[in-house]
Amino acid sequence: MSPFFSNRRLIVLLVCIILLVGLIGYSVSERRGLSFPEQFVQDSVGLGQSLFSRPAYVLSGFVDNINDLRHVYEENRTLKAHLDQYASLQVELSQLQRRNQELEGMMELDDDLLSYTTRPAMVINRSPDRWNQLIGINQGAQDGIEENMAVITSQGLIGKINQVSQFSSTVQLLSDQDITNRISAMVDADETVYGFIEGIDYESGFLRFTKIDIDIEVEVGQVVSTSGLGGVFPDGLTIGEIVSVETDEFGLSQTALVEPSANFYHLDYVMVIERDAASIDEDIDFDTGEDE
Repeated sequence: MSPFFSNRRLIVLLVCIILLVGLIGYSVSERRGLSFPEQFVQDSVGLGQSLFSRPAYVLSGFVDNINDLRHVYEENRTLKAHLDQYASLQVELSQLQRRNQELEGMMELDDDLLSYTTRPAMVINRSPDRWNQLIGINQGAQDGIEENMAVITSQGLIGKINQVSQFSSTVQLLSDQDITNRISAMVDADETVYGFIEGIDYESGFLRFTKIDIDIEVEVGQVVSTSGLGGVFPDGLTIGEIVSVETDEFGLSQTALVEPSANFYHLDYVMVIERDAASIDEDIDFDTGEDE
């Protein structure tokens, strides 16, 4: 082989080594700019990272939002359950307070009924279809309950016993429109006013105090109570207060509307009472048959 070609190869190899060392030295030396190959590689890597990292970031944020919404939903459901429980407790507290007031009233009333036999009872059923007519109580024949006994609350008379079983009884309310539901009543004034409580006036919601003597003056605000003239109910049991008076269509008697002293819509506890036989007054015949 010619020495010329051998030397030429050696020269090329030395030049390549020098260039390589120069490039290495240049790349490791401090500089502010990047070479074109380095810029190309860096831009390519940055673009790839951008293409992959942005969707990943969006997906991660979406998953985080879903988790946050789930946590908010769980917190709202927990808060709603607590609010429902709080509302339920408020209702129970209100009921207990009302019942406590009723029981306190019954205790006070019991002191005023020392001459009567009294039996406390609890209301156990009331049909929506006969809301103004009947209620059921948890006292029956084994407790000494009998038909036609008066039933009261701490506020006043509400009705009478009309059916008795061994362990429970049915109370016919004063608001029942049954033709046989009639209570002998009176107004204790300068001139005593007698009449009958006969059901309810549905338009006003007040009790009807009927068959009042046309010649007797009846005033709004007077208190109506049982007269005891029927021989069954004790006298002096408060019924309500007169709110209006009018003459009947024939002009023979007067009819008054009486606002009940007892709340017929909230009946939880009642008291059944009876009058001793020795205290029963003589019956008075109003030409209407026997009444309580």
